[in-house]
Amino acid sequence: MTALRSVSLGLLAIAAGLVAWATWIEPRRLVVRRRTLRLARWPAALDGLTVALVSDLHAGSPQVDEAFVEQVRRRRPELVLLLGDFVDPHGTLARPVAPEAVAQRLGALGGVAVLGNHDWLTDGPRVARALRDAGITVLEDEAVALPVRGTTLWIAGLADATERSPDVGQALSGVPEGEPLLVLSHDPDLFPRIPARAALTVSGHTHGGQVNVPGLRARVIPSRHGDRYARGHVVEGGRHLYVTSGVGTSTHPVRFARPPEVVMLTLRSSSS
Repeated sequence: MTALRSVSLGLLAIAAGLVAWATWIEPRRLVVRRRTLRLARWPAALDGLTVALVSDLHAGSPQVDEAFVEQVRRRRPELVLLLGDFVDPHGTLARPVAPEAVAQRLGALGGVAVLGNHDWLTDGPRVARALRDAGITVLEDEAVALPVRGTTLWIAGLADATERSPDVGQALSGVPEGEPLLVLSHDPDLFPRIPARAALTVSGHTHGGQVNVPGLRARVIPSRHGDRYARGHVVEGGRHLYVTSGVGTSTHPVRFARPPEVVMLTLRSSSS
């Protein structure tokens, strides 16, 4: 009986440790993930462009703080892309945070943004207005031409696939053929609809599964494709997608074997 009790206490201690790790420690262990992507449709003039991806803050959840802003600023990316779900007062233990307060912090980064499903569930027009007032370009089924390194880089942003009705054709209609193009889509499920002329599509939304347990991960990822677009660099038919696991947590403030992250991409021409 003594041995059995010792085993039970040991298992209880392990379980308690895992719970503490997943609910308190790992959600606060922000990782800066660096990746270099070689893209077939990337011009030599923009070879080596550095791009920061910031997604899924879910401001209001208990573990999110402002550390990611300084982490991005310290690395001085040439372009910052903000991929949605900036606010979320609906999760477990979440508290309401004013979109204006979140936008003020993000304004230190600038960049181009799309909204996510939780932004629309909260107050999409207010979130978009707050971001624009902070100096951030917000796109919804439209594109903007940015002057970068003496050339033009096109950025297209898609409407959220869950709460809106994204129109890829409309978003790209003003982009000249042959021009360098990045596409922002909060939800990576839109990737199969992106034409090959886009050099790269970037997304968030999945949180990388958030709880990275094989078998469970695919069931909790909010995607009809399971874990096909869970995270990281995906290449299909010569088209490129990068999905970040994001900064915050969705629904429940838990992460396991999938720490929060900001991603620093270096985009290189495949001919360089």
